[in-house]
Amino acid sequence: MPKRPTSRQQDAATSANPFIRNSTEQHAHETQDERDSRIGRAHDAQRISLDIDIEIAEAKKAWDRKAKAVKILLLGQAESGKSTVLKNFQIAFTPKHFARQRAAWRMVIQMNLIKSVKTILEALEEEWGASYASPPTDRRHTVTSNHRRLRMALSPLLVLDTSLNRLLSPSTGSDSPRELSVRAGSPWQLLLSPTSETFQRSTRVRSPTGSSEDLTRVVAACRQDIIALWEDSAVREVLRDREVSLEASSGFFLHDTARIATADYEPTDADIVRARIRTMGVEEHKFVMETTDVGSEYYLIDVGGSRSMRAQWIPFFENVNAIIFLAPLIFNQVLEEDSNVNRLQDSLGLWKEICGTRLLQHTNIILFLNKIDVLQETLASGVRVQKYVTSYGDLPNDFLNVVGYFKAKFMGLHRRLSPKPRPFLCYETSAIDTQAMSTMLHGVREMLLRNNLEKAAVI
Repeated sequence: MPKRPTSRQQDAATSANPFIRNSTEQHAHETQDERDSRIGRAHDAQRISLDIDIEIAEAKKAWDRKAKAVKILLLGQAESGKSTVLKNFQIAFTPKHFARQRAAWRMVIQMNLIKSVKTILEALEEEWGASYASPPTDRRHTVTSNHRRLRMALSPLLVLDTSLNRLLSPSTGSDSPRELSVRAGSPWQLLLSPTSETFQRSTRVRSPTGSSEDLTRVVAACRQDIIALWEDSAVREVLRDREVSLEASSGFFLHDTARIATADYEPTDADIVRARIRTMGVEEHKFVMETTDVGSEYYLIDVGGSRSMRAQWIPFFENVNAIIFLAPLIFNQVLEEDSNVNRLQDSLGLWKEICGTRLLQHTNIILFLNKIDVLQETLASGVRVQKYVTSYGDLPNDFLNVVGYFKAKFMGLHRRLSPKPRPFLCYETSAIDTQAMSTMLHGVREMLLRNNLEKAAVI
């Protein structure tokens, strides 16, 4: 908000302005009241003019600050880890700002837990339907009265899920989307603040204890039933047979129910990094550094990674200092929006486009080969790369060889397609490992600082 001009500034401007100075002289045939009114209008016009000048000056200062700020573009397919990198950046460089959002993230984590419970209950509903349609001898799983009791006991969570989805995404047309999502620019963190009246209205439901409770208390009241549902062997069999893999999905917290479903739960940094809320659209995040380069400004631009969003990337390529490109090393999954496209092949295709874009020929592109923790688990379970990536051939199916193979693939495309020679900057990352990510992001910041100084001919 621009500062109002002081009376001294107004007096100085008035004395320097011949039009106002002359306006104080009494005109012929003018009454005193008419003269006072005319002088008042002249002063008002001068005040408005000063306000406009100050607004223009403030806008120019803001523009100059933004022009000097470091701008980083986060690119990658949907669920590649862009939002997780963004959270790690906040933890490393703006911890006070991050701490102010902790209460909202607690709600997101609890909603992630509810989503998992809902997925299980939906799978059981389908199994119950199939059981009724099949002869008793053909039924593979035993759905007992205890499962139905759990379904009834957990029903308040389903009410909360519907209510909170309406609160966060009123225009999506669905009370129960597959995952928690908000539109870019939405004040979702304010909406999820426990002090928000809208949030309080949305979370007043009848809990299993019979009283009207808030979200945290409802989840806490359902704690033992959530644990019983997840640990039930028949439930696990249903999930396996229906190929529902909750552990591999973002925002999975069922293993942590005993810790999270408590009235006094406070999320750790690691919890928040694992939390999942999907942003639909392009979102620019401004950060004022707190731990290093104190006061300097960074802009991180998080663009949607789904195929329908990629056409919107190009306008953001100009004037960026660097691109962090996230390529998850997940070779045995397909895109959610196109089941015919392998996720890793899609990342390689995107990498080709980015490396070959002339608009980015002077921009550093930093490759994060992400989700190496998922890769390690996949290989340990016996899944062979060759089944999904035939070009891998008979190479050893171990972590070092697999990472080396894909790293060489990305490096070769970078070298061949870059319009001008530039360094290949690559990190093997697990974005949910906050300590390792902090070290890497500090390294990225140092590199960007050096590049900016070199461009300014300081060194």
